[in-house]
Amino acid sequence: MNQSQGESGMEQLAGELELERYARQLKLLGEDGQKALKEAVVMVAGIGGLGGTAALYLAAAGVGKLILAHEGIILAPDLNRQILMDSGHLGQERMSTAVARLKQLNPHVEIEGYNSRIEAHAARPWVEAADIVIDARYDFPERYALNRLCVEMNTPMVEAAMYGFEISLTTVIPGLTPCLECLYPDVQPQWEPFGFPVLGATSGIAGCLAALEAVKWITGVGTTYAGVMHRFSSLDFACYSVRITRNPNCACCGEGGTP
Repeated sequence: MNQSQGESGMEQLAGELELERYARQLKLLGEDGQKALKEAVVMVAGIGGLGGTAALYLAAAGVGKLILAHEGIILAPDLNRQILMDSGHLGQERMSTAVARLKQLNPHVEIEGYNSRIEAHAARPWVEAADIVIDARYDFPERYALNRLCVEMNTPMVEAAMYGFEISLTTVIPGLTPCLECLYPDVQPQWEPFGFPVLGATSGIAGCLAALEAVKWITGVGTTYAGVMHRFSSLDFACYSVRITRNPNCACCGEGGTP
């Protein structure tokens, strides 16, 4: 057996293993949908309770490549919700632990992890490489920076957030739907990033919804929340959705905003 035959055999084996791994979801997505996932690149900005859950289920679903960004080390208050982290790594870098956990879950997924905040210069190549972005950052300045990059590069963005028991979700399609600044104009609000209450299960629900949005957009299965704001209360399961429209005077995506 020559080298090319050996490589071909290994590729076939990997394919068979992946078909077995995704057998249950192939019934829902089809082989074309699974292939689309395998070829997709998803950036997840923030791998806390929300973004970490989204990254976990995107890796489980077989997304070809994940680009992750989140700074800092693992702290004890993180562990009520950040399921990519564990007690054995307290005080260690968050990103390296998360990447190792995701690789354990699905070695077929390529992962780039950056121990970094979202800043325009650093995040530009990550957004440019992504087919879709999930915004799961905990503060508005980073969310605005990511929103502007996505608008500039025409990259769809799932905008997911939670506060207490409340979850908000919409998908931004630049040029077609409202961007983040259409909905929440950047007036530099006073914001305490670590002061809001978080229940792990609520952030997990938000992360699952964000992952589902990305999967639906990539595979074309179902309907996304593009141009729709969805609100969900995990306390009583009340929910509603409203149509949202672009602001023609938006400083980011309006006529005089970011190209």
